[in-house]
Order: sequence, then structure tokens, then C-alpha cells
Amino acid sequence: METRRDIFQAIADPTRRAIIGLIAIQAMTPNAIAEHFANSRQAISKHLRILTECELVKQEQKGREIYYSLEIEKMKEIDKWLEQYRKIWEIRFSQLDDVLSTIKTNKK
Repeated sequence: METRRDIFQAIADPTRRAIIGLIAIQAMTPNAIAEHFANSRQAISKHLRILTECELVKQEQKGREIYYSLEIEKMKEIDKWLEQYRKIWEIRFSQLDDVLSTIKTNKK
């Protein structure tokens, strides 16, 4: 049985997050990406395969080279999922500000 990876498993790995950061700026070949890491070229290829399977990166053939670039729509899925928590955090920070203001006022 084949296990399906999801985008959250993909971004859980620090090397894959670093790869995403690199190709967010510009499309790069696997060799160009590998130059930024101490990992083997084979290890970087495995990370790229996982990112591709999760559709976080896309491949484009240009001549003899394959270039990897970020798939923005998939990144939006991550942002959308985080949005629900962002709202909770903002409410809690606002409540904390109110408590701290009250404490500060009561100390005077």
C-alpha cells in the first residue's frame, strides 16, 4: 500500500523548508540547490521528489536541465490552514494586552 504524503509532512523537514526558501526566489536545478547543502546530491533529489509528490514544487524542463520552482497555490493551502490559528492567537494576544493594561493601571 502506497502512503500519500501531505504538504505538512513535506514542510516538517528543515532541509525541505530550506529548499522551499531557495526556490521561492528563483527556479533552480537540483545541482544548484545541492550546492547550498552539506547533504549528498542524492539526498537533495529525495527531498525534491517528496516536495514534488506533495505538489509544493513543480518541475520545468529547459533544454537538458530540470528546474524546480515553488508552487504558490499549494503554499496558499498552508497559509489558509494557519489562518484559523492566526485568528485565535490575535484574540489571545489582545486579551493579554488588556490584562497587562489592567495590571499596569492598578499598580499606579
